[in-house]
Amino acid sequence: MSFSSPKVSRPSNSPPTLTDPARFPEPASAPVRSRRAWILLLLTLILPGAAQVVAGNKRLGRLALRCTFTVWALVIAAVLLALLQRETLLNLFTSPVPSLLIIVVLVAVAVGWAYMFLNTLSIIRPGLLAPGMRGMISIAVVVLMVLTSGSLGYGAFLINSGRNAITSIFAAGPNMKPVDGRYNFLLMGGDAGEDRSGRRPDSIMVVSVDAKTGQAATISIPRNFQNARFEPGSPLWDVYPDGYNCGDQCIINFLYTDVTNNHPTLYPGSADPGASAMMDAAGGILGLSIQGYVLVDMAGFSDLIDALGGVTVNVGGWVPISGDDINGTGDHLPPTGWIAPGVQKLDGYHALWFARSRQWVLEYNRSQRQQCIQAAMLAQMDPATIFTKFSALADAGSKVVESDLPAGQLGSFVSLALKSKGHPLARLTIGPPDFDKNFPTYPDFGVLHQRVKQLLNPPASTPKAPTSKAPAPAEPAAPAAPAPEVPAEPAPEAPAAQAPTPAAPSSGPEITAEYLQQLAINGDDLTLGSLLANNGTCSPG
Repeated sequence: MSFSSPKVSRPSNSPPTLTDPARFPEPASAPVRSRRAWILLLLTLILPGAAQVVAGNKRLGRLALRCTFTVWALVIAAVLLALLQRETLLNLFTSPVPSLLIIVVLVAVAVGWAYMFLNTLSIIRPGLLAPGMRGMISIAVVVLMVLTSGSLGYGAFLINSGRNAITSIFAAGPNMKPVDGRYNFLLMGGDAGEDRSGRRPDSIMVVSVDAKTGQAATISIPRNFQNARFEPGSPLWDVYPDGYNCGDQCIINFLYTDVTNNHPTLYPGSADPGASAMMDAAGGILGLSIQGYVLVDMAGFSDLIDALGGVTVNVGGWVPISGDDINGTGDHLPPTGWIAPGVQKLDGYHALWFARSRQWVLEYNRSQRQQCIQAAMLAQMDPATIFTKFSALADAGSKVVESDLPAGQLGSFVSLALKSKGHPLARLTIGPPDFDKNFPTYPDFGVLHQRVKQLLNPPASTPKAPTSKAPAPAEPAAPAAPAPEVPAEPAPEAPAAQAPTPAAPSSGPEITAEYLQQLAINGDDLTLGSLLANNGTCSPG
């Protein structure tokens, strides 16, 4: 079918007849009209405005084509940015003003594209089509409008959801700079229950990320850590010059409430003095400069996991869902349920209990499980999951997350998070299995700082040692003082596959939820402590 200029046939005994079917379809046959309709729709799908130039309002078509070419240029530029400068592109989507402009452009393009489809439908003139073809063309127009304008509108909605969440969660301020080539963030899980005076962070973890490679490490600080010290430049130096060292009343998770209630003026520029104090404490403990914090309300943590669609974890050992605390004494009623060993996809409720349960086990089991949850969430944060669940994640995050990270730098942090997925997550716990169980009460900060340095800067010469003289270095390395600590890093993961074996010897009773529940009812804490001792040996599923 030719879309050339109108041609005029002039028989000697008849008036002029227009024969161009693109602009004048009336004389054309039914098959030609149908082909014309589909071609005009295809032109509007690929190059909005082309159908109008060919068969409709040429002025409108030329205007639409200019807009189309501009949009294609922007799309090509975005693709090039994604390949060459990903952080710049992410910053455009996460910064308040650029993201608002992107939303406006998407909405304008969606409305304009929808109008062009409707205008194309009027050019097609369905009344000239065969009855069956009219319905097909009408359905095709609706489907194409949903796929094009609908997708653009949904994209604008997602960006707006993220923009609102970013405004709600993150701070406005100057960008952070890496210290010694790393970003160090304090991640806390805060719990403000009815039986508590203020919020207390029961989950305390420092996440350190290499600013270039994205290689990340997590360091868990147990809630019962004592004698936390502060650097001389900290506002808390004058209050606690010898450290936070008043015994059981000065375990680290009390510091948040202490500063919030008694010393808020020490941090006049901070929106959350308690969080700022915890950053100072974590920095002094680990010998790191902590640049920002993220505080997750544990009461809403389950909503965040549900928004993610659950989290898959290889559960190392049985984990109890504790019964009610009896009058705040620390004695609990028998568990209301159990999380069984093996690879499981946990919903929000069970993921929360997996991360916080510490009945019959040491505090450090919980720290290891929290590291597992964090690693599992990071592993599941793939682009497809984020895109399909973005609105729910943004909504849940805005309700349960607080942070002082600068909103304008989120693109850089997202890019680092994507890079970190290509590296194994290094882990350290200030307590078993990496340190003695008494270490958090009587910490040797020199040893601790050395371990942190080794974790973040593993020696590059390690792989070369076996090649030159394998037997020689192997002999002195075994009895050396640091030797007991070397296997500590793989310890949380290596035993995971074997975790159920010691808990259920063939000669003893089968370990089931019913059996464990009866032990709890009987008050057999000794047996339960033995059977549940491996419930920190977990790993991402």
